[in-house]
Amino acid sequence: MKIKSFKAYKKNLLLQKPYTIARETITDVENVFLEVELENGIKGIGAANPSPEVVGETPEQTLQNLQSGFLETLAGKDIRQFLHHIYLTKQQFPGRPGTQACIDIALHDAFTKWLGISLVDFYGRQHERMLTSVTIGIKDVAATLEEADDYYKKGFRILKIKTGLNAGLDADRIIKLKEKFGKHFIIRVDANTGYTLDDLKLFLSLTKAYDVELIEQPLLPYLDKELLQLPAETRAILAADESLKDERSALSVAAQNLYGIFNIKLMKCGGIKRAMEIANIANPAGIHLFWGCNDESIVSITAALHAAFACPHTKYIDLDGSLDLTEDVVTGGFILKDGYMYLDDAPGLGVSII
Repeated sequence: MKIKSFKAYKKNLLLQKPYTIARETITDVENVFLEVELENGIKGIGAANPSPEVVGETPEQTLQNLQSGFLETLAGKDIRQFLHHIYLTKQQFPGRPGTQACIDIALHDAFTKWLGISLVDFYGRQHERMLTSVTIGIKDVAATLEEADDYYKKGFRILKIKTGLNAGLDADRIIKLKEKFGKHFIIRVDANTGYTLDDLKLFLSLTKAYDVELIEQPLLPYLDKELLQLPAETRAILAADESLKDERSALSVAAQNLYGIFNIKLMKCGGIKRAMEIANIANPAGIHLFWGCNDESIVSITAALHAAFACPHTKYIDLDGSLDLTEDVVTGGFILKDGYMYLDDAPGLGVSII
């Protein structure tokens, strides 16, 4: 079955609730979309929202790449050769993971729709459901507790707390959450590179009795080797995020025994195929997988969930990036109930273009 055409466009999606992380306050998000149509009328869709601070690519650059003429060279090609098309994309746009992810997801969706099988079942389903965390940005204790109460009422069981500006105040927020909600919430922390090693040690000492499940990327990537000063059992609950961009960095992090967890984001690494390659590096190293996201459309969130559920060593997911959007360009995708995310057996991603 041949590829007929492509259509790329950008849409600004407003957030219901702006939030603050260590670097900035987020109020809305630009997502880039790519539709691929096959000769029989089947349409696949991809999406991207790369973080320029992390990967050096903006949504505007992603759109420019998609409209550069490269995709026209894939028109008329066989969709069954989609892995080769993804390889060509990587060669054409090195260092542009948002562009790669958008094309990769669209081709995966079109191909598995053509096969009549879900993307996760194409790779091999390993998980049926998993609890996702929901994110609370950097805010004071009262506002943190208020937002947590809202998530409590909605049935969520895992909170990811953004930190990184003040280790002492960060710890106080965790302590107050545990005092109010007890064991109801599992607590994860994301410092977004905001800590020094001393900050991290202070945070760990203050929260030692409060069962923080994991801590994402506490230090700037170039300071990672300082983590070797921490005991192995502490490093086991640290998750590499900004330090983990591609297969090469995955090999380096794994070899140095710096982190016990890989946070894989399709927008960092360039899509499903490259994410699975990173996952394959983590497995023999005994590193657990934690699938994360930016503020993204249901399209790419669902793509990440399919990849996560196809990996036996996936232990954590943080795929809440579409929950606070006021609009989207598709319906369907994942199912969310009482904090659990599910996938059905609909072909492809299981999304429908509105």
